[in-house]
Amino acid sequence: MELQSLKDLYIEELKDLYSAEKQLVKALPKMVKAATNPELKQAFADHLEKTEGHVERLEQVFEMLGASPRGKKCVGMEGLIEEAKELLEEDPEEEVLDAGLISKAQRVEHYEMAGYGTVRTYARQLGEEEQAEILQQTLDEEGEADQLLTQLAESSINIEAEQAGESKEDASVSRRGDRPVTRVAAKEAGKTRSDGSRRSRETETRAR
Repeated sequence: MELQSLKDLYIEELKDLYSAEKQLVKALPKMVKAATNPELKQAFADHLEKTEGHVERLEQVFEMLGASPRGKKCVGMEGLIEEAKELLEEDPEEEVLDAGLISKAQRVEHYEMAGYGTVRTYARQLGEEEQAEILQQTLDEEGEADQLLTQLAESSINIEAEQAGESKEDASVSRRGDRPVTRVAAKEAGKTRSDGSRRSRETETRAR
């Protein structure tokens, strides 16, 4: 598509968002399944439902424009989803996984918020106030999702991830601490045996 006007750019950006939302609809069920914290799992499930609504809103906007939403792939969202897949493949501790999933999800939210903010502004510039209001609804919901994730992270999930790390460090230090004690005990035992043998030989010499 040749971009010769702001309206052309507006439609192109909408197509990018449509592709992003469609990709996210496919990716979110995997994040729901992977999350171990019940509140985070529910947040992802709720956002999946909201995302399906975002797709419908975009289709409504395209209908109003008399344009097709298809024909473009959002490589930005593709990359963000790939990063989330890499996190799952690293098989982190459950608490760390949940914290990581929030990180990946918030990157997605920020990406979408930037996109929706842009097309909302374009719609207003073009005098498409009804479309601008529709896009603003989605922008508001993306912001609410981001705030919820921040709340979950700061109130519990990041704390649990930190505590999990400290527990593993304590266990590792404890295991390392046992080994020097064992070596010292063995050394002292060897010294005792050596001293005993030396005294025994001295006693035999005096007896002769």
